[in-house]
Amino acid sequence: MKRIWILLFGCTILGIGAGMARAEECGGPVTADEAQSAEDDRYKAQTTNDFAAMEKLFGDELVYIHSSTVVDNKATYIDSMRSGTVKYRTMRRSGVTVRTYGCIAILSGQANFDVTVKGKDLSVDLRFHTIWAKRGGGLQFVSWQATRVPAPQ
Repeated sequence: MKRIWILLFGCTILGIGAGMARAEECGGPVTADEAQSAEDDRYKAQTTNDFAAMEKLFGDELVYIHSSTVVDNKATYIDSMRSGTVKYRTMRRSGVTVRTYGCIAILSGQANFDVTVKGKDLSVDLRFHTIWAKRGGGLQFVSWQATRVPAPQ
């Protein structure tokens, strides 16, 4: 419990705590299996353009930092897919570590996404962090940050 308060206090001091789940929003402790399952659901929603599922899975305060350094919120991220500007064809992850802190789960690992951006097909290798918050309505995706892995030389 002390870890949770330290984490939340530290985030508040850094000015990013306003978007994180507050204690009154917690829907109980999250397990690693729940977090992995939620991430699977997100990948499925994105690769099938299931916008209703995305609306439910994505928290209103979502901050999505692409490996390109573009930053999206919930509305702009979903709109990029709805408009056809971005199409996730396949999304795979590996080497994932899950850490849980009460109702917060942080997943870190590697990923490979086959994506079409503005008509151009890309295969992107990434290292990532993703954060899920368990709330009354279930788990919600609240943050993503990815760094592109350089191509082997």
